[in-house]
Amino acid sequence: MLHRTLLCPRRLKFLLSASNYKRHIAQVHAFVITSGYLLNGSSISRDLVASCGRIGEIFYARKVFDELPQRSVSVYNSMVVAYSRGNNPDEVLRIYDQMIAERVQPDSSTFTMTIKACLSCMALEKGEAVWSKAVEFGYKNDVFVCSSVLNLYMKCGKMDEAEVLFRKMTKRDVICWTTMVTGFAQAGKSLKAVDFYRGMQNEGFGRDRVVMLGVLQSSGDLGDMKMGRSVHGYLIRTGGPMNVVVETSLVDMYAKVGFIELASRVFSRMMFKTTVSWGSLISGFAQNGLASNAFDAVVEMQSLGFQPDLATLVGVLVACSQVGSLKTGRLVHCYILKRHVLNRVAATALMDMYSKCGALSTSREIFEQVGKKDLVCWNTMISCYGIHGNGQEVVSMFLKMRESNIEPDHATFTSLLSALSHSGFVEQGQHWFSVMINKYNIQPSEKHFACMIDLLARAGRVEEALEMINSTQLDNALPIWAALLSGCISHRNLSVGDIAANKILQLNPDSTGIQTLVSNFFATANKWKEVAKVRKLMRNGAMEKVPGYSAIEVNGKLCSFLMEDLSHHEHYHILQVLRNLNTDMTKAYTPISESVISN
Repeated sequence: MLHRTLLCPRRLKFLLSASNYKRHIAQVHAFVITSGYLLNGSSISRDLVASCGRIGEIFYARKVFDELPQRSVSVYNSMVVAYSRGNNPDEVLRIYDQMIAERVQPDSSTFTMTIKACLSCMALEKGEAVWSKAVEFGYKNDVFVCSSVLNLYMKCGKMDEAEVLFRKMTKRDVICWTTMVTGFAQAGKSLKAVDFYRGMQNEGFGRDRVVMLGVLQSSGDLGDMKMGRSVHGYLIRTGGPMNVVVETSLVDMYAKVGFIELASRVFSRMMFKTTVSWGSLISGFAQNGLASNAFDAVVEMQSLGFQPDLATLVGVLVACSQVGSLKTGRLVHCYILKRHVLNRVAATALMDMYSKCGALSTSREIFEQVGKKDLVCWNTMISCYGIHGNGQEVVSMFLKMRESNIEPDHATFTSLLSALSHSGFVEQGQHWFSVMINKYNIQPSEKHFACMIDLLARAGRVEEALEMINSTQLDNALPIWAALLSGCISHRNLSVGDIAANKILQLNPDSTGIQTLVSNFFATANKWKEVAKVRKLMRNGAMEKVPGYSAIEVNGKLCSFLMEDLSHHEHYHILQVLRNLNTDMTKAYTPISESVISN
């Protein structure tokens, strides 16, 4: 029995706050009932509900709550907190609705926690209704309520609504700024994330770890090496938290901006490494064309006891795609089936790998196995057919995608137009280009125009392609002029080619491939002085054309054959075999003379 000296409410509150067992709280509960505190509407009722929720006794908390003769906003909030701690957002929303029905006016805490519950359920419409009620009760400038609404909008993909609300806020704290920076970063809106980060700095807010992670992610996505190194330097200067999460983000950022050596250096200095850390390094190697490094890293990772997750394996599949290693790709596929559940991301990576390794039919089989196909999945399959120049199948896949009520995007039409270009379907390409603009309201990007210029130039319609360039705002787009020049070389249109070649030189390209293309055109036109000038530019710019090579997988080993390479010990034997094959092929068919450039 509780002593009468506990009759003091302050002592009862202290006892409840110190109670960690249900039986102790039940004793206090019995005492306050007999003493009449509950009937008097004392704050003890709030403390009873809060204590039950604190120790996880949700059902007992609800029992106490339901038996109360009067329920104030603080009692409701205690019940909301209890359900929030118990990860039961649906009940939070029911309590809120009951509160409104009983005409109890919510406060800032009520609205904040209820909107967080809406976020847990991804109930955007309900969250907006709660926000409207908060505005009605005068909380439109409450920083805590607004911060929770910002988070709801961001997580539900309502970026514009979040930005409008943020601009209207009269007071912003570090949480609001952090929500905007990380929200845009996670949504891939990297420019916006960096803009808000700079705004946050201008307002004098400190930079915490969460913000740094968001900025590092955005720096990597944008290829902004300067921003990424600035964040890294700030963390070093201020003694920031260089834990495994931050270090992994640094590895990822440096890899994405193309500084894989720095990524490797950060990784090698990490005291503790996780599967995610290894995955970032392996994906970085793959993204930077270092397939063999990616393969070596995944072997080392496993030897140290780490098991690759799906994200890591996707990086390995990208490496397989680069070098055409079908055998390794199949091994990764088997590993995924044995150790993981194949999700859409891994499925699309497999489709891409099989396609680039020549197994297009396997790509289609995996595509058909995917249950709920999203836009990325459809785009990948369309791209697979596009890589192989199968224009008819690309159009067929596009129509099937539309039948599935999936709306195409920029990437869809890029793959579609590219495939039609490689297939020589000029009229179809022009038709779908028009459909993209007029039906789907997608404004053509540089890639779309490059596909159309390539389409026309391949067909010999270079004058028409030049007219299209002159009618656009992309007069300084290097890939477009390169596509036009390539068509001029193929069809020996020297007048238009001269325009394209000189325009490319004006744009001062830093690509050896494009400068070599210009040099080859001038050679075709017998303009040897211009050839010499281009070659001199390449030498002065310390440019060196990387020799082309072919690679083939034999018995699990990747064999590379460099152009004009004489170092192979069986070089002359290989040449003899090639000559014999060429002789046999020449004997086996009769060429159509008007379609042959050289014998």
